[in-house]
Amino acid sequence: MSEALRLHDLSLAYDTPDGLYPVVQDLNLDLPAGHIACLLGPSGCGKTTVLRAIAGFEPVREGEIRLGERLLSSTRVHLPPEQRQVGMMFQEYALFPHLTAAQNVAFGLRRQPRAAQRARTADLLALVGLADAGGRYPHELSGGQQQRIALARALAPAPGLLLLDEPFSNLDAATRTRLTAEVRGILKGTGQTAVLVSHDEGEARQFADYVGVMREGRMVGWEGLPQHS
Repeated sequence: MSEALRLHDLSLAYDTPDGLYPVVQDLNLDLPAGHIACLLGPSGCGKTTVLRAIAGFEPVREGEIRLGERLLSSTRVHLPPEQRQVGMMFQEYALFPHLTAAQNVAFGLRRQPRAAQRARTADLLALVGLADAGGRYPHELSGGQQQRIALARALAPAPGLLLLDEPFSNLDAATRTRLTAEVRGILKGTGQTAVLVSHDEGEARQFADYVGVMREGRMVGWEGLPQHS
């Protein structure tokens, strides 16, 4: 079940030979369950670092990250990524080339009974409009189809939160516009809470219910889009 996301006074920094280098400072965000946010800003503003901290790949220097009632990160608590119930979609798709589309989708379901894996995989392939493509390998799929398989794989374990790290940037303009709308429709149809990172304002406004503008490690604006939220 999707859960609300809350970042409270979040500060992040990298260790360097000269000491800590601050990347994100005093960031606050409240995203209701079932809604989509976009962190929008230029390269180097800290938005991807925020995504990595939510996923559990970066420690918190100050503040905390909560998903629903669960504390994921603080100065005293750091749940490992595999315990967070957070899914991720990457820019590179990261599909396993030696596995079929169906096997890629089922990869995160390995601990479930085989019958449950098959049923969940079939449901997700149908959800992303690729019900007949389960036996094809990634190299046999278009870029847009690969991205939809990556989405199905990320959704397979039913994460409380889905993180999307500029997932449309490698696509041509027409496919990017179409897939942005399609993926938004799928996420809203399933009630999935999600956070997108993007540097494209048009994409942010097409995809998200809320847009957080970041500059130099700070949130300088948080806007709910009335046509979406």
